[in-house]
Amino acid sequence: LYYFLLSEYEAEQPQFPDVPEARHGSMSLEVGILQPLHMEQFHPAPAVDTIVQPPIPEATPFPEPPDPKTCSPQEYLEYYIFPVLLPGMAELLHRAKQEKCFERKRTKFIACDFLTEWLYNNNPKRKDESFTEFFSIPFVSDWLKDHPRPPVPVSLLLSEEAASIVIQSFWRGYRVRCHSEIQELRQWQKQLREGKNIIKRVEEFWAKQEAK
Repeated sequence: LYYFLLSEYEAEQPQFPDVPEARHGSMSLEVGILQPLHMEQFHPAPAVDTIVQPPIPEATPFPEPPDPKTCSPQEYLEYYIFPVLLPGMAELLHRAKQEKCFERKRTKFIACDFLTEWLYNNNPKRKDESFTEFFSIPFVSDWLKDHPRPPVPVSLLLSEEAASIVIQSFWRGYRVRCHSEIQELRQWQKQLREGKNIIKRVEEFWAKQEAK
């Protein structure tokens, strides 16, 4: 149902969010190029001076919104819910595409948080108020006080560049530790720590100090 409603909403929009403006003008040319040649033989293009522009229909006045307390559920959805919810759902899908949610199983993007923030800031009752970040919304902060969230894994917070640096540094360190000279040095350090037994020496030192 969401995708059906969003498809109707996107069809009514005058622009394409994912298509650059430079491409808008070329789309009509591409449509003309893709037409078969034999169609032009039977339907030649009219001359420039004979083109008649169709009359522009007058905009019909928007009907008065019904009373939200007495209207039917369908009218309430059409006049009070969908005009705000559908643009938010469309913006949600665009942001999810930017966050690569359709390409990965796990991302840091939380759809419910984004939609909550969007609907709160686009509420007609808050028309002249400033933007409020999600965690600063009053009811959200009150809820999180009693229901704290677990921290987000660091792997989801890292960008692709930062994650590649971490992986490459770990791999380089692993390759260095595999050298025979490094292995010998690490073995010598291990034997040195075990032979000295620092913990035992500290205990003996404090035992002598207490005996004094």
